[in-house]
Amino acid sequence: MPAALLSTDQNRLRLLLNSLKSRADEPPHAGSLPLSIAAKRCGTVFPDAIKALSGLYGVKITQDAVDIGSNMHPGPELNGLLENVAKTLRSAGCAPGWRDELLDIWADPESKDEHLGVIERGVMRPLGIVTRAVHLNARSSQGNIWIARRSMTKKTDPGLWDTLVGGLVGSLEPDDLALIRETEEEAGLDAGHIKSRTPLRTIHRMRRKIPEGYQNEQVLTCECVLPDAVTPINRDGEVMEIRCLAPDQILEMILADTVTIEASIVFVEDLLRRTACA
Repeated sequence: MPAALLSTDQNRLRLLLNSLKSRADEPPHAGSLPLSIAAKRCGTVFPDAIKALSGLYGVKITQDAVDIGSNMHPGPELNGLLENVAKTLRSAGCAPGWRDELLDIWADPESKDEHLGVIERGVMRPLGIVTRAVHLNARSSQGNIWIARRSMTKKTDPGLWDTLVGGLVGSLEPDDLALIRETEEEAGLDAGHIKSRTPLRTIHRMRRKIPEGYQNEQVLTCECVLPDAVTPINRDGEVMEIRCLAPDQILEMILADTVTIEASIVFVEDLLRRTACA
């Protein structure tokens, strides 16, 4: 990969985007097993989590797979079992990102055609269950890009630079409402500030090994131009710093690996679209 990259060079942008997507498509950790819930394949269980769940009522573990509630149907009984699974993983030290927040489990998260249940956010990655993350890629009227640095207390990618807004969609929360909520928390902006944004769209499916499991995540993004009089300010303490930088500066940071993989994909995909329309 070249040391410098011009934001107007479509070929190099395309190469960079392909490289980033390749890096974000890893196999699970060795020793992981496929996960099924209510007989629907929906995740990949981390080896430490497999050990923690061994012998738990309602969980069947073989050499080939982990099955949770295989004879159950979605509903209160299955959710009760999923709650017990989450608490068991937490007690075993397998849920370092515990947040007391519930996320949805879908048989097909892309179409959301079958809702299997809900489970604590902190065990989604030990179980390798698919999450949905919404991102706002905000620009200034001059074409510079707003970028936020993640707090050092973040479990994943602490201290790295990220999109201005990025966060997971909560249980039974519409994607658009999740984006507005995250925008208020992370950038101090309300719905009116981003009313000109483009519709959310899926641009990649992250599959990445992380220390506590497997990040299996749909990346949804949209773009907007913030009014010149608006300065984003973080409210939830999850961001250390916010800057507005030229595209070439952002690309240099991406090449230096100081930007998260998902944010890098969001930025480069948008720059490629913009140069194609120029």
